[in-house]
Amino acid sequence: MKIPKLHVGQRLFLCVLSIFAIFAASLILFQQSRERQYKRDAINSQLQEYNYRIYGEIERSGGEFSHPDSIMKALPVSNLRLTIIDEGGRVLYDSEHGDVTTMVNHADRLEIRGARNEGSGSDFDRNSTTTGRAYFYSATYFPAAKVFVRTALPYDEVLIDNLKADQHYIWFALFLLCLLSLILWQFLIRLGNNIESLQNFALKADRNEELTEKEIESFHNDELGDIAKRIVRLYKKLKETQEMQTRLKKELTQNVAHELKTPVASIHGYMETLLTNKDISEEMRLRFMERCFAQTKRLSALIQDISALNRLDDMGKEMLSDEPVDISAIIATVMNDTALQRAEHKMTFCNKLPENVSVRGEYSLIYSIFRNLTDNAIAYSGDGTTINVKGHETRGSWFFEFSDNGVGVPEECLPRLFERFYRVDKGRSRAMGGTGLGLAIVKNAVIRHGGTISAMNRRGGGLVFLFSLKK
Repeated sequence: MKIPKLHVGQRLFLCVLSIFAIFAASLILFQQSRERQYKRDAINSQLQEYNYRIYGEIERSGGEFSHPDSIMKALPVSNLRLTIIDEGGRVLYDSEHGDVTTMVNHADRLEIRGARNEGSGSDFDRNSTTTGRAYFYSATYFPAAKVFVRTALPYDEVLIDNLKADQHYIWFALFLLCLLSLILWQFLIRLGNNIESLQNFALKADRNEELTEKEIESFHNDELGDIAKRIVRLYKKLKETQEMQTRLKKELTQNVAHELKTPVASIHGYMETLLTNKDISEEMRLRFMERCFAQTKRLSALIQDISALNRLDDMGKEMLSDEPVDISAIIATVMNDTALQRAEHKMTFCNKLPENVSVRGEYSLIYSIFRNLTDNAIAYSGDGTTINVKGHETRGSWFFEFSDNGVGVPEECLPRLFERFYRVDKGRSRAMGGTGLGLAIVKNAVIRHGGTISAMNRRGGGLVFLFSLKK
């Protein structure tokens, strides 16, 4: 029969309980030994007192050590045995034996040896060769008279009871052990359940199985349970993020394929017409060639934007250049580069930034922020509109407001403006030559520079982008 394996809480409980039990048993044995020794010392002290009293009475009555019977009658203990022994171990008097001449020499008795060496000695639970009974002996040596006075109590039931250790604290110790065991059991079972649940989570995570909310709630509300819940939730969040990244990559691949398909199909169609139709007029041929060129420009812009996004995705903050970037110079460059496009749409660019605005970062990425926002405004704000750029410095960062007074976008579209390939008006966007990646590049470039960005509709019409860049 296979013995079931104990889980960690049970093993820990048995281990700690064993330590508690060993400690309690050691403490009980130590306490019993101390208490018994204390009681022996107390009886020995009392017998020593009797020894001194007897010796004093004998000295006052003339120093006759062989007949102290009257002194024995004056003692408060009726069953006390008295023995007087000379320095050589010969018995001079014994209250339990009339003819002391027949008694053996007592020089080798434990209590006599102790009294000779230290002035007093004792022995307990030793059978007497004279009476055959067990006694508790206590002897005192008196050098002036060169005698040992020894008193003894019979080792009977009364003395045994007196020497017994008190059992009440044993039951108290056992009660405490049981109480501690119960508390420990409750605690360690919770601990073991948390560890077991965490182990099950690790197994499921290793097998890439789905985790339910019920499994998260199975952890108890203690420190380990809270840590385990955080680990599980972090794992779920990481897994969801990975799934979202996989989905986004798939969508990106599909969108790229779709975006490439349209210009490639147009170029293919125009080139096929030019190659197969030999009688096409020169004017039509030139028009088709111009359209092919426009589609190649669109393809080139799309490839450049995809490359820029890939570069941003692969780039960590530690890979960014950390150099001063003059924002005022970038705005001047953007205004100059887009002058012809703005002129076609009769648009005005109003720079309201303070002088000498500077941040730290990578020039090309910061340029792409303002250039893409400008291109977006030119493409979608409408003819005759105005682009405004403002900024102010707060707590080590520059906060910028880039706005136009055009048509704006529907409110439900605002949260998705920074998604890759997202377009509010897809038909118009493709007609304008947009790739759908400009605002995604803007957001990634801002984040890479430690900033944040958001978009909202402007009161009175138009779109406002609010973003920050660290100095």
